[in-house]
Amino acid sequence: MKHSKQREALLTLIRSTRSHPSADWLYENMRKDFPNISLGTVYRNLLVLAENGDIIKIRTASNKEHFDGYVYRHHHFVCRKCDKILDVDIDGMDDAEKQAAQKLGAQVDDYSLVFYGICSDCKKN
Repeated sequence: MKHSKQREALLTLIRSTRSHPSADWLYENMRKDFPNISLGTVYRNLLVLAENGDIIKIRTASNKEHFDGYVYRHHHFVCRKCDKILDVDIDGMDDAEKQAAQKLGAQVDDYSLVFYGICSDCKKN
């Protein structure tokens, strides 16, 4: 991958937050250090970072893309009402890849699990 100061700064920004930011949020924050950056440049760099496994792309219930800089094995919960994304660590998932590979007769390199529902904040209201 070609070195890019903007891509490096974008990755640092994504990894600095646990809020699962959108491309628009990232764009607005990147403009502080790169006032001439375009939204298209942000999207292209997000695509490269996701394809390289440097970040995780998460689609919300309303079909919006958000990004996660923490690529360690964890899962996500997406609220169908407010689109909030939360990290979910689950014990006992260690052999999920192995089970899927056996059932499919395939080589499984990775997987992601996303739960959809109503978050506790939305349930209260």
